[in-house]
Amino acid sequence: MSTVLARCAVLLWCLLPFSLCAQSVPATAPVRPAANPFWLEQLVRESVVLRRHNVGICLTDVATGQQLFGLNEDRYFTPASTMKLFSLYAGLQLLPDSLPSLHYVQRPDTLLFWGTGDPTLLHGDVPSRRAFTFLQTRPEQLYYAAVPTVTAFGPGWSWDDYNYYFQPERGAFPIYGHTVRFYGKAGQPMPRVLPRFFRPLTQLAPAGTPNPAQDHVRRPELENQFLVLPSATNWVDETPFRTSPALLMQLLQDTLRRPVRLAPLCLRAQDSVRTLRGLPVDSLYRRMLRVSDNFLAEQLLLMCASSLTSDSLSTARAIRAVQQNYLRDLPDAPVWVDGSGLSRLNLVTPRALVGLLLKLHQQVPESRLLSLLAAGGGQGTLRRVYRDARGPWLWGKTGTLTNNHNLVGYVRTRSGRLLAFSFLNNNHVVPTADIRREMERVLTQVREKL
Repeated sequence: MSTVLARCAVLLWCLLPFSLCAQSVPATAPVRPAANPFWLEQLVRESVVLRRHNVGICLTDVATGQQLFGLNEDRYFTPASTMKLFSLYAGLQLLPDSLPSLHYVQRPDTLLFWGTGDPTLLHGDVPSRRAFTFLQTRPEQLYYAAVPTVTAFGPGWSWDDYNYYFQPERGAFPIYGHTVRFYGKAGQPMPRVLPRFFRPLTQLAPAGTPNPAQDHVRRPELENQFLVLPSATNWVDETPFRTSPALLMQLLQDTLRRPVRLAPLCLRAQDSVRTLRGLPVDSLYRRMLRVSDNFLAEQLLLMCASSLTSDSLSTARAIRAVQQNYLRDLPDAPVWVDGSGLSRLNLVTPRALVGLLLKLHQQVPESRLLSLLAAGGGQGTLRRVYRDARGPWLWGKTGTLTNNHNLVGYVRTRSGRLLAFSFLNNNHVVPTADIRREMERVLTQVREKL
């Protein structure tokens, strides 16, 4: 009997580890993110620069979807211009391969047209003459219909930035990018002004005008009067102009050299609404993302709205459609209110941004996707950082507001892995350059070790 008991005890002892393993890791257990690399967590937490403000990081392997590192990845941050990645995603879902330049109805003796939000008509950086040529050569009398659209400024924007190039007014039918360009030369008091329509509205500022912000041109909040301040060097500047239907009519007639009349948008049963197509979408996406162009991002969402309904332009409608139909599977729902990220009402988590990067990588060929983003050491907002003589290893979208600096994108590691990352810094009080250098130090280590 003692021999039998001994054999049973040995058998139970051998089976015990398998029994424990079966109980501790059930077949249906979810895959858990890998533990944070100790060296990376230590690098971030011990940083003299990073430990004084709110930092959120998420790092995920694109091929497997496995999260490799997270720090406050489930907390909401002010994303700034990284929200343009959401605008890109909206455009990819709602727009065809070319931009909608305008909607129109052709009648026997009239052409009724209205805006889609396309910003490229005679734009200084992404110019298109498609709508210009179309309207200039039509034999019918031109009638422009002003459709309901969003307010000139978005919710949560800083009103006192109205004078600066990065905050032009939004609109249904933009022309010249809603800005005036000034080209000044040292020793010449008056700059060259484009478009020429605004030359009579430009004058020298009175002697002794205070200029603490070192502006070149200043415009009163509610007027299209441009005051030029003295400068000892050559300069180029863009200043937004104040929009209105009456001014649009003047600019169109001055540019097209033919009459254009205002008319209500009253469609008849027999009317067939057509859309004039413009530039390839990537020409706008690339400029918007690489140099972080706020105006293009805002107008992109208006074009998305025009694809949903042609008789009104609503940023909120486009955002709602994208969130309900395409972004329900993000780990955290973003608070999304504008196209550019100018608003501090936008809120998003680091892991939601990485979730969006994974969706983009799944839907867009990798070579095309990376070509749309700023490349480290290459162009746009990353041209002076993340350099490597052998070629780019980081592609991303920056986002900067006062006291906030963020970077979201992809890193190609030394081992060949492509990692999606978000690195958000909110409420810092040191110079942005210090934050940028520290982020580069951390992400360089990620490239080397993962």
